[in-house]
Amino acid sequence: MTFILGVKDGMTQLFDEEGMAIPVTAIAVEPNTVTQVKTVETDGYNAIQIAQGNRNQKQIKKPQVGHFKASGRSDFKNVKEFRVEDPSEFSVGDTIDLTVLEEGQKITVSSVSKGKGFQGGVKRHNFSGGRRSHGNKHSEREGGSIGAGGPQRVFKGVKMPGRMGSDRITIKNLTLVKIDSENNRIFVQGALAGKRGDVVEIVTN
Repeated sequence: MTFILGVKDGMTQLFDEEGMAIPVTAIAVEPNTVTQVKTVETDGYNAIQIAQGNRNQKQIKKPQVGHFKASGRSDFKNVKEFRVEDPSEFSVGDTIDLTVLEEGQKITVSSVSKGKGFQGGVKRHNFSGGRRSHGNKHSEREGGSIGAGGPQRVFKGVKMPGRMGSDRITIKNLTLVKIDSENNRIFVQGALAGKRGDVVEIVTN
């Protein structure tokens, strides 16, 4: 298993050999740095912590500076951890770049979807709302009854208005269509959750 962090850079389209348009998501993938190696002996499990991006030094806390010091940099922006079977293959300061990926392979991508705030049932759960006919007053977008006749209470898990979005979305078996090593970009078929600038986790099997 290989893994790397990137940043969503928008959508575009590419054309295959037959001239068919392929919708793709562009991901900026700068070289990642290994910032910590966790083992069963020291941490109770095997994992690798990697980081990428740049952040203003004023926004970095002193414990973070000390933590990143061994890797040679202290201004990382995005930090993620991945479980591995053999952490001895990595060491602090190692670089992970686009050479771990290949065109045409299947990858798994995880990212956080756009936050939409507090939304009603029609938008959040695709409710149809009330009828727009005679006799229906101010209830076009209401969710309807939420109670039960017998228990006299609202059951847990009932679809109701609430916070929508900002969920971690994982999509498997995406095709890596193209790798642009010169510009540190990869192009993945289909759409990914999140907005431009959001961090994206890429894992290959």
